Amino acid sequence: MSIKPYLRLAGLEPLVMRPETNFVNVGERTNVTGSKKFARLIRDNQYEEALSVARQQVENGAQILDVNMDDALLEGVKAMTTFLNLLQAEPDIAKIPIMIDSSKFEIIEAGLKCVQGKCIVNSISMKEGEAKFIEQAFTCLSYGASVIVMAFDEKGQADTKQRKVEICHRAYKILTERVGFDPQDIIFDPNIFAVATGIEEHNNYAVDFIEATREIKQLMPLTKVSGGVSNVSFSFRGNDHVREAIHSVFLYYAIQAGMDMGIVNAGQLVVYDEIEPSLRKLCEDVLLNRNNDNNEATEALINFAETVKAKGKEIVKDEKWRNEPVEKRIAHSLVNGITDYVELDTEEARQKYPKPLDVIEGPLMDGMNIVGDLFGSGKMFLPQVVKSARVMKKAVAVLTPFIEAEKEERKQAHLAAGTTNEEAAGAAKILLATVKGDVHDIGKNIVGVVLGCNGYDIIDLGVMVSADKILETAIKENVDIIGLSGLITPSLDEMVHIAHEMKRRNINLPLMIGGATTSRMHTAVKIAPEYDHGVVHVLDASRSVTVAGSLLSKEQKGDFLGGISNEYQKLREDFASKRSVKSFLPLAQAQANKVFLDWNSFTPVSPSFTGTRSFNNYSLDEIANYIDWQPFFIAWELHGRFPQILSDEKVGVEATKLYNDAKELLQKIVSEKWLTARGVIGFWPANSNGKDTVTLQDNNEVVDLEFLRQQIKKAAGQPNISLADFIAPQETGKQDNIGAFAVSIHGIDEHIKRFESQHDDYNKIMLQALADRLAEAFAELLHHKTRTEFWGYAKDENITNEDMIKETYQGIRPAPGYPACPDHTEKYKLFHLLNATKEAGIELTESLAMFPASSVCGWYFAHPDSKYFGVGKITRDQLEDYATRKEMPLENAERWLRPILD
Repeated sequence: MSIKPYLRLAGLEPLVMRPETNFVNVGERTNVTGSKKFARLIRDNQYEEALSVARQQVENGAQILDVNMDDALLEGVKAMTTFLNLLQAEPDIAKIPIMIDSSKFEIIEAGLKCVQGKCIVNSISMKEGEAKFIEQAFTCLSYGASVIVMAFDEKGQADTKQRKVEICHRAYKILTERVGFDPQDIIFDPNIFAVATGIEEHNNYAVDFIEATREIKQLMPLTKVSGGVSNVSFSFRGNDHVREAIHSVFLYYAIQAGMDMGIVNAGQLVVYDEIEPSLRKLCEDVLLNRNNDNNEATEALINFAETVKAKGKEIVKDEKWRNEPVEKRIAHSLVNGITDYVELDTEEARQKYPKPLDVIEGPLMDGMNIVGDLFGSGKMFLPQVVKSARVMKKAVAVLTPFIEAEKEERKQAHLAAGTTNEEAAGAAKILLATVKGDVHDIGKNIVGVVLGCNGYDIIDLGVMVSADKILETAIKENVDIIGLSGLITPSLDEMVHIAHEMKRRNINLPLMIGGATTSRMHTAVKIAPEYDHGVVHVLDASRSVTVAGSLLSKEQKGDFLGGISNEYQKLREDFASKRSVKSFLPLAQAQANKVFLDWNSFTPVSPSFTGTRSFNNYSLDEIANYIDWQPFFIAWELHGRFPQILSDEKVGVEATKLYNDAKELLQKIVSEKWLTARGVIGFWPANSNGKDTVTLQDNNEVVDLEFLRQQIKKAAGQPNISLADFIAPQETGKQDNIGAFAVSIHGIDEHIKRFESQHDDYNKIMLQALADRLAEAFAELLHHKTRTEFWGYAKDENITNEDMIKETYQGIRPAPGYPACPDHTEKYKLFHLLNATKEAGIELTESLAMFPASSVCGWYFAHPDSKYFGVGKITRDQLEDYATRKEMPLENAERWLRPILD
C-alpha cells in the first residue's frame, strides 16, 4: 500500500495533515514584525533568550513555528542563520516544523540551509514574473520544502475569484509540471481582503475568496488553502462583538469550501450556531454579498455595530428555548452545557417515549451527535464538551433506575416462561488506563469524557494499573479498544511492555497510545514493532473520536491501519537515518566545551540556614497569587498565552467562561479549605568536580548528585551544558551551595468522589487541574522566598507575577525527570535529603512518579548565569560513565535513560 498523498512536514518529529486535521496552529511570536520582544532580543544579539520565545510557542501548542527576520535594522541573512542554527540544537523546539518567513528570498535561502526535517517557505509568488518564480521554486524544492504561494502575479494581488483561481492554477501547473513539486506540498494563499468598507468594489471580496477556495480545491484537490482571517473584519476593528461574529460566519463558509488553515489574531470566535440570529443574518448578508444593493447590507451591519458599541456587550438570559419541544430543549441543554432543567426535561421525555432506553438512544444521543459534530468541526471546544457530558450523565442518572427496573421485569418474565434473556450487545467498549507507576490522569479523564460523549462505553481503570489488570479486564469485559496513558518517561517502557504482552497472550485488539510524554515517533519506533494488530498514537482528545471510529469501522479499519503502518515504517526509517547523520561529541570533548563562568569575580551567597525547613498547611490564599494560568488552559486543550487567550479570535469566549468557572471554584477551595498545602525546602554546602558531579555535605553525610551533559555537536561558541556547570568547582576554593524543594497538595480525593457521584466531570477535571496549578504555584512561591529570603541571593528582587511566570528572575529550579536533568532516579537522593515523604507527604511510585499527583520537586541553583536547557540525546560513552558514577548496573541505567539514548 503506498503512502497517502498528505502534506507531510517535519522537524525532529513529523506533522501530517490528514483530511480530518483541523486548523494547524502556527506560532507567530518568533517574527520580528509581529513581536516587539522578539525583535528587541534579536537586535540586541540575545539569541539564547530569543530561543525562550520559540520554546514558549511550542509549549503553548504551536504545531509549526514561523520565523521572520525582516527588519530594516537587522542583517536578515545573518540573523536568520544564527537563530535557526541555535534552534536546531534545542530538541524541544526543533521537534516541530519551521516556517521560514521573509519577503526577501536571500533570507529564505539562508534559512533553508539551516533547518532539518521538512519546512514551509512563506512565501513565493509570480509578482516578479515566471522566471524568478521558477528559480525560487527550484531552490525550495532542492531543499525539500513545501511552499506557500501568494495569489500575486505581474499585474498585482488577485482580488476577484477569477483572478485568484487563474493565478493559483497557473502557479500549480508551473510547480507540478515544470518544477516537479508534489501537489500536496503546495499551499495557496488566495488573499482575504476587508469587506464592509463602503466601497462597492469590495463587497464581493469574501465571496471571491470562498468561491475561489472551492474551485481551487476542485481543480487541485491535494493542495492546501490558507489565509489571514482577521483581514476580513478590518472595517470593524475595536468592535470585538461584531468581529467575532464575522470571523465565525466567514470560517463556517470558508471551511465548507475547503479552507485548511488560517491565522486569526484579533477579537474572539464564537460557535456559529450560537450567534444571535439577527447578527448572524447581517454578517451573512455582508460576507455573502446578499441584499447589498447600494451597500444596504453594509449599512445595516454598521448600524448594528454602532448599537453594540454604544451599549457594550450585554449578557441577557434568553429563555425562549424553553418553549420548544422536549427533544429540542434537551439538545439545547447538551450543546450549551445547561444543567438547570435536565432532570425535568428527561422525566418529561421518559413519559413521552415507550421505554426509558428510547430517551437515551433518541433525543439524548441526537443532542450528543450535534455536540460531536460541532467539536469535530472546531466549532466547540473541550470545556464545552465536558459540560455537555455533565448534562448527559445527569440525564442518564435520572433514567438508570427505570432502565434497571425494566431489565429486572424482563428477567423475571423470562424466568417464569423458561426462556433465555439475551440483552443487546450495546455500544463499543473502550478501556482506558494510566499505566503502572504513573499517577497522572487528567488527560485520560478528558479523553474518556469526549469518547463517552460520542456514544462509546468507557471502562476507566484509573491510575497505576498493571499490565495484568489491563489485559485481564480487557478480556473479561470484551472491550473493543485499549487506551494507555502516561505522563512520566518510565511510562513509555511500560507501554512497550504491555504491547509485548498483548502479542504474547495473542490479544487481538487495537491499542491507542496517549499522554504528555508520548509521541508519534516513539510509538512508531518503540511500541508498534512489539504488536501486530494496530498501535495508534493519539495526539489529543479531539483526535480520539476519529481514531476510535476508524478502528471500529469494518470498512475503514484496514485502510486506516495500513496507512498508519506505512507511516510508522517511514518514521522508523527517518529515525534510523537521522541517528546516523546526527553529530555527537565524545563525552570528554563535551565536558571540555562546558559553560565557562568567571568564578574569580563571583562570590557565592550563603543561605540563611542549612538543612531543611518544613511548611505544613500553608495558606492557599497566598499560594493562589502565584498561579500561572497558561498551563491550566493547555490542560483543557485551549492553547495560547494568558491573559491574551481570553480575547483570542478562536477560543476567547470559551476560555473566558472556563477562567470564570475556575476562579469561582478556586475561591470555594480556598475559603472552605478543601485542600492542604505541604512542602519542604533545604540548602547544603556544595561544590562540583569541574565535570558532572556535585558533592554536598549534609551534616556528617556526603552526597554525590550526578548530572548529564549535552553531547550534540553545536555551533561554534555554543557550550555543551550540564547543571553541574552552575556550581563552583572545588578547585576554585569557593564554597558554593545547592538547594532542593518538594511540595504537594493534599485532600482532593473526597471532593473528586463527590463530583463523580454527582456525574460532574466538568468540576472533577477542573478540581484536578486547579490542584496541579496550586502545586506549581506553591513551588513558585517558595522559590520566590528562597531567592529573596531563605537563600537571599536576590534580596532586592522586585518583579511582577508576569515576570515571575516568564522566569526573568535569577536562578533556576530544574526537576529530576525533566529536560535539564532527565534521570528520575536522582529523586531518591532529593527525597532522602529533604525527608520529603514525612515532611511533605509525598510518596514515590516504582516508576518514580510522585503521589499525590499534584506534587512538584526539584533543585535550586543560584548562579546568575544558570538557565534551563534540554540535555537532548546522549551516546553510550556518557551512559557508561553515568552508570559508573552512580554505581548502578549498566542495564538499570540504560532502562532509566532509554528515552534519551541515541
